[in-house]
Amino acid sequence: MKEHRATVIIIFFVMLSILTAACSGNSANVTYEFTNVRRGTVERTVSSSGTIRPVSTVRILPQMSGKVEKIYVDFNDTVRRGDILAELNTDMLRLRREQQYSAVLIARANYELQLLNYNNQVILAERNLISEFELRTSRTTLENLAANLSAAENNLRVIDTEINQFAFITSPIDGIVLDRMINEGDSVSDSSSSGSASIFTLAENLSEMQIEASIGELDVAYIYQGQAVRFTLESLPGRRFNGIVTNIRLVPTVVNNVVSYMVIIRAENPDGSLLPGMTCAVEFIVERSENTLLVSNSALRYQPTSLDAEEINEKLFYADLEHMTDEQRIRAIEARNSAALAQVSSSTQNERTGIVALLTGGGRNTRPRATQAQARAVGDQEGVRYLWFFNDNGTLDVIRVRIGIVTGSNTEIFVLDDIEGRQFISRERL
Repeated sequence: MKEHRATVIIIFFVMLSILTAACSGNSANVTYEFTNVRRGTVERTVSSSGTIRPVSTVRILPQMSGKVEKIYVDFNDTVRRGDILAELNTDMLRLRREQQYSAVLIARANYELQLLNYNNQVILAERNLISEFELRTSRTTLENLAANLSAAENNLRVIDTEINQFAFITSPIDGIVLDRMINEGDSVSDSSSSGSASIFTLAENLSEMQIEASIGELDVAYIYQGQAVRFTLESLPGRRFNGIVTNIRLVPTVVNNVVSYMVIIRAENPDGSLLPGMTCAVEFIVERSENTLLVSNSALRYQPTSLDAEEINEKLFYADLEHMTDEQRIRAIEARNSAALAQVSSSTQNERTGIVALLTGGGRNTRPRATQAQARAVGDQEGVRYLWFFNDNGTLDVIRVRIGIVTGSNTEIFVLDDIEGRQFISRERL
């Protein structure tokens, strides 16, 4: 019984050798395209679009109502803190000031007269010539007139402040005038009014800009603070700009059931080429490797059509052995031999007859070849792929690689040996 089993195993492996030779002969009718492994830089990115904004802007609202008398600045003017931007008409304010000044004079005269009267009544009270009630009444009148004088003086100071400060609209920062929303002769409302609106918009600094980019919920997990960003502008073809992610706003935006998040990017603008409102194409650099081995994605997807699934598995098995320790190789070979022995032992008489027919030349093409779908499923472990090539004997062979960063056309690979410059099959044409 043991001798019979050994004979069947030998027949099984001889059969595999004949199939391999037969397939090698068939491959002569196939035209192959090759690709070289090269060294280079590869990146994985997340793409989006964004709008350029100033880092900090200030909207200026008037602090009093009135008519615009003069405007001293225009769009894109550079201003310093305290510079006068516009002046409101103060004719009515000056008339009010004269009236209020007169009210102050009257209130002061009444107060001074009552003060003199109160002092006299104090002397009379000391001589018991007037009652305590009359003295207190005189004192209360004096206090009321003092309050009236203080109120009149405060109202005068308010008018003076409006004339000397509020009528002159000044810049609160050093910056640039981005927008001017008023013209001479326009009427404006003070900031406390419901109809008030900003009359100037200032940018603190245009040498540094920020980009507001919208990122979908599927990609936002790859974005982090401090991440390097690259962006381009349609208005400046051929130029690339760099930036850094400074903030990821956590409040989502939902449009048509699509969730996105606003990401803020800081970018230098030393030459002023980045203008507010420009749109740009943004690439967030998720991963980057330099001086690494790269191979075409088509080579990693390739599976030979001249080999069937069993032959492909045979070659992949030996390619995997190279990445194992001695102990792992022994266990893998033992497990494979046990599986082959069990398969032969359980073969029916018809299957054994087919093996004999195969050895004698009959039924050489009876075993179906692997389809492309079956072939691609082979070796599809996570991060593991295979590259096919012709060895020195002119037969198909394969090596195992581990993949890294994947782009649209190339993939980073890691191998035991340096295979830079080697050719691998990328596709075949019958």
